[in-house]
Amino acid sequence: MTEVESIAVSGTSRPEGALIDRYGRVARDLRVSVTDRCNLRCTYCMPAEGLPWMAKPEMLDDDEMVRLIGIFVELGVRQVRFTGGEPLLRRSLVDVVRRVGELTPRPQMALTTNAVGLDRLAGRLADAGMNRVNVSLDTQDAETFKKLTLRDRFADVEKGLAAAAAAGLTPVKVNSVVMPGVNEDGIADLLQWCLDRDYELRFIEQMPLDAQHAWERSEMITADDIHARLGERFTLTPMPDSARGSAPAERFLVNGGPQTVGIIASVTRPFCGACDRVRLTADGQVRNCLFSRREEDLRALLRGGASDEDIAAAITGEMARKRAGHGIDDLSFVQPDRPMSAIGG
Repeated sequence: MTEVESIAVSGTSRPEGALIDRYGRVARDLRVSVTDRCNLRCTYCMPAEGLPWMAKPEMLDDDEMVRLIGIFVELGVRQVRFTGGEPLLRRSLVDVVRRVGELTPRPQMALTTNAVGLDRLAGRLADAGMNRVNVSLDTQDAETFKKLTLRDRFADVEKGLAAAAAAGLTPVKVNSVVMPGVNEDGIADLLQWCLDRDYELRFIEQMPLDAQHAWERSEMITADDIHARLGERFTLTPMPDSARGSAPAERFLVNGGPQTVGIIASVTRPFCGACDRVRLTADGQVRNCLFSRREEDLRALLRGGASDEDIAAAITGEMARKRAGHGIDDLSFVQPDRPMSAIGG
């Protein structure tokens, strides 16, 4: 057993301010789901009627959420990303952002959203301390958007993106999941749409994240497929690996730059070896991996009167159990029990 493995397993002699797992990876990026609810019904994510939502008493209140985020920051987290469900549906989001921005050291803050309603909140979020935003958008075609999300809200997404840029929540990034028979033929058009508006687009391989929907490894659109399709219209020049760091996207200059496009090969070229993420669900469970089959219940500790030190020990213990990789290609792989809307992006 290596020294790092020994530290992670025993939970002792841990370097101060570092969430280190047994493979030497340090968690600096906290993904916080603030709600499991969503105002869209993307067909690959949830049924048209929605899902059984968490009851309010099950969810962390603002004080509990800010306290837990503060403990993560003390343990070395330097970026907090607010996710959902759709995080804009949490009415207190702006106040939570403001309070997290008052922590010391102050973490960088980002938001992953579908942008419906962002036009009304972008300025307030920026004033509260939000640094940037990622918008989940799988097509720029209004009719395809309506079919995919079961909602006629594309114009609202456009307004939200524009408001984010005007508020300085930049770079404004767009995340697009590429799906066979759904939007694969329009990815070059989406890239041009984003280039025209100076949004940074990142394509994502579809992952097995929702046990309610079938996912076949053999049918997915791979990163190589995406690159080939984009290459029919654009010249893509790889950026040096040094520019990537722990970021999941392989980035390419488009037509010589300076604008770029990213491709996230979560399945075919996983980046688990450089993972620096940890997740907190809206009901107070810490997850050391997006695909984890277990969680550590921090809400129970909070409501049971645990000290910050006790909660920190539970967090570091869960990180010590983090596996080397997500294991999608393993024969024993089983999808998470929770839907993506409950886990958080």
